[in-house]
Parts: sequence; structure tokens; C-alpha cells
Amino acid sequence: MEKQHFGNHRKKAPLIYYFSLLVLLVNFFIWMGKAIMENDSTQKVNAVLIATISFAGLILGYFARSLALKAQDRAILAEENLRHFVMTGKLHDSRLSRAQIIALRFASDEEFVDLSKLAATENLSANEIKQRIKNWKADHHRV
Repeated sequence: MEKQHFGNHRKKAPLIYYFSLLVLLVNFFIWMGKAIMENDSTQKVNAVLIATISFAGLILGYFARSLALKAQDRAILAEENLRHFVMTGKLHDSRLSRAQIIALRFASDEEFVDLSKLAATENLSANEIKQRIKNWKADHHRV
């Protein structure tokens, strides 16, 4: 597996975004157009039903991805809070945002505590935190 770093750590799902959802979106507009243009009421109903199924697929795809990411974020927050507690005897600083804590998961144990303090005191963005990591701890189990 390729070594992970700031430049390649973002995980994309091209089949979802660039194929499946795009096909559903195009399908929705084609069938809505057909429903608007159709004069035969039976054909109009069929076109609306197919467009509705496409729209339901779009909603399903959106929520499947967003809910999986929210569940993953909750797990990361709990893991990183536990990691910080094991290393320092204290929970994360309350000034740290969800995005900052999620970014800190890539920091090695050697730099994790110092980088956590720095992120809290200087209010570093998630990208700034990731850019300051010297020893990247890969996360290949993301959704």
C-alpha cells in the first residue's frame, strides 16, 4: 500500500460521485423533461415514477455517504480522545474543534500531544495541522 502523506491522504469514491450519482441526476432530468413534454397521461405517470425513483436514489446516495462519514467522525473523536487521555491523563482541550481532532489522528504519538496543544492555542485549521505533521500516521480504514 502506498505510503500516506498530506498530498495523498484524502479518499475519493469516484464511482459514487462521478458515475452513480451523475447517472441518477441525468436520469432524473431526462425523465422529468419527458413527463413535462408527454401528452399521454399513462406515459406521463410512468415518467414521473421513474424520475421519482431516480430522485430517491440521489437522496439515498447522499445520506448513505454523509451518515457513514458522521459515524466515522464520531469513532475518530472517541479514539483520539482516548489516545490523548492515555498519553496525558486528560481529555482533549475543549477549544479543539471536531475538524482539528480529526486532523490530529494522522500525527504520530511523538508529536501528537505537542501538536494538540499548538492547535488549541493557535487555533490551527485542519489543513494547517496536517501540514505540520512530520511523521504521518496513515489511516487506511476510512469510509
